[in-house]
This record gives sequence, structure tokens and C-alpha cells, in this order.
Amino acid sequence: MTDLLRYAADLEGKPGRPLPPVEKWDPPYRGDIDVVIRRDGVWTHEGEPIRRAELVRLFSTVLRKEGERYFLVTPVEKLGIAVEDTPFLAVLMRREVAGAESRIVVTTNVGEEIVAGPDHPIRYVLRNGEWAPYMEVRAGLEALISRAVFYDLVAIGETREIGGKLWFGVSSAGAFFPFRPSDEIFADQA
Repeated sequence: MTDLLRYAADLEGKPGRPLPPVEKWDPPYRGDIDVVIRRDGVWTHEGEPIRRAELVRLFSTVLRKEGERYFLVTPVEKLGIAVEDTPFLAVLMRREVAGAESRIVVTTNVGEEIVAGPDHPIRYVLRNGEWAPYMEVRAGLEALISRAVFYDLVAIGETREIGGKLWFGVSSAGAFFPFRPSDEIFADQA
């Protein structure tokens, strides 16, 4: 982990830098380290929360997913870490409207802003008997949409007919993301 910390120290304090091209790097795998991203978005090392938000933000920029595994990647090493659900949480949302076009901008727990749309879709996964909303952040990395953000999405939701069935969902950047068919939603309220 010393190479990773050296890399982090080198990048720290350079605001506005683009995301590192982790998808282009092919360093040797150096094993797993005791870093866990909990379902609540807290990053831990050896069981203790990492308290420096800047360090978590920095590590999040060198995160890569391969298959079902997650790695922190630098040009010189690749270290496996554990992720309980997804590496990010969507914690804030705002809607931007310009003419007929609207965009939903989501902010993650590490301060990254993503516009929901064709490149960053919103999807729903059935987990433990409940539907959970997720949004693509980048390269297979997703954010679990927090309950508060989900309620904000519901508040701006609309009904559209798709394939002869009414769907309730949200639109952003020219894409429509249905929650589920309207008749299922209304059946739940009966």
C-alpha cells in the first residue's frame, strides 16, 4: 500500500485534475488490502473508518471494477479491496431545466457530479425483497441512490406510455428511466 499512498500524496492538492486513466493501466496485482467500502458509503481500513475525506475522494478516483471484484489501481500496483454493495452513494440531486431539455445531476458521497442519461443510466435491482435504485457512475462503478435522493426523483416523476403500458419514472438528458409500471405502483396503494 506504500506505492498507493505515495501516488495519493503526489496527486493530493491538485484540484480540477481529470480522473486518472485507470482503465489504461496494467500494473501487477499485489494482493488484497484490508479496505472495505461499506454499504453506507463509509470507507474503512483495518476496520476503522478513513476519516480524511480528501483521501477517500482520491482513492475513489483510482478505483476500478473487473468482473465482480474491485481494485485500487496506480501505474505501479493493483490492490484488491472489498465493496459490500456499491462503491458510491448518490446523496444529492438537482434538476436543471433549459427550454424543453431537463437534466438530473446527482452528487455522490465523494463529491463527484454525474448527469443521469444514456451514459449514466438509473436502474432498479431487486435485493432482499426490495427494489433498490442504482446509477452508473463510470466504467461499471455504480452509486446506490439514497432514500432522500430517491424521494426527490419520485417528486419530479412523470407517467409515460411505453409498449402500451403506463410507466412512472424520470427523464434526464433525453432518456427516460422508469421505476416500474404505474398499475403496479397504484396496486401497492390499494
